[in-house]
Amino acid sequence: MIVLKARQDAVLAALQAVSGIVERRHTLPILANVLIRKNGGEVELTTSDLEIQIRTHAELGGDPGPYATTVGARKLIDILRTLPADQTVSLESQQAKLILKAGKSKFTLQTLAAEDFPLVQESPTFGPAFEVPQGTLKKLLAEVSFAMAVHDIRYYLNGILFVAEGSKLALVATDGHRLAYSAATLANEVPRQEVILPRKTVTELQRLLSDATGETPPMLRMQFANNQAKFSFGALEFVSKLVEGKFPDYNRVIPRNHRNGFTIGRTALLASLQRAAILTSDKFKGVRLNIEPGVLRVAATNAEQEEAVDELDIDYGGEAIEIGFNVTYLIDVLQNMSQDLVRFELQDGNSSALITLPDHPDFKYVVMPMRI
Repeated sequence: MIVLKARQDAVLAALQAVSGIVERRHTLPILANVLIRKNGGEVELTTSDLEIQIRTHAELGGDPGPYATTVGARKLIDILRTLPADQTVSLESQQAKLILKAGKSKFTLQTLAAEDFPLVQESPTFGPAFEVPQGTLKKLLAEVSFAMAVHDIRYYLNGILFVAEGSKLALVATDGHRLAYSAATLANEVPRQEVILPRKTVTELQRLLSDATGETPPMLRMQFANNQAKFSFGALEFVSKLVEGKFPDYNRVIPRNHRNGFTIGRTALLASLQRAAILTSDKFKGVRLNIEPGVLRVAATNAEQEEAVDELDIDYGGEAIEIGFNVTYLIDVLQNMSQDLVRFELQDGNSSALITLPDHPDFKYVVMPMRI
């Protein structure tokens, strides 16, 4: 039976859409495979890592089904990548193998039974669905995801908090030293829902979501249950387990009414911090900011007694403040913005600083000072 017969680029695109979660090494060998189901003229591709499941549908020719099997996802993609984009490729089933043919090339691949593929059990109790433009969510994820913790024992920090309430969707990430918050307006009102998406799910969404804009941008449909999130966009359906646990109260972390503040060009500040960072060490990434009327001084030193000092003009008339930060935390936030201006608000040299965007009131970034 010919399972599919189509151009290389169409087959590769469908496979790449679902293959991001596939691990090369897994305790269950079948999880390195993609589940291929044929129903009529449509091919359904599914991958899983037991916590996330991605499914897509595509019209890829071939004989009408029904038919189902699993085959090594990475191997199939690696072979397809070596073929010309406009070449027609076919996948034929033969006993317990799949044969990939393209031009004068032929590859025989081992399969595993489709009935042994462990599908994720979908929750029967998903909450109300709501939609956002894919580009909006992709932008929100970019604005907060860099602040997620990595392998923290407080597992609820290794992900992003989604809070949907009324007509607002807010995303929050923190690693305990810094916190990023960004929000967008929803088209419809939704009851309050609060979930924590794991890091791997966040990474996959960033990879798969379109950032196209326009009058009718591509939309994303979301639904949350107690232990699962479900995303539908384009031909894709994405189901993920959630992180259990209580996320910190971010409203208490975001400072209010700081008495000192200044607005500065983002690119100039980023370049200054990157220059100063050259003279920090791998073990100690501290930079010292001296804020005085009219001037911001960025300084860094290292164990070899080398020193970097950079001065920037600022419109500031408040009290003189000396404060230290992990330079990586400042560079991260500035690199993940596109706006021209950023605003710094500070209380003193020992309190957390608040970074906001004059033309994006729903973005807030809190960073703790460090002793230098």
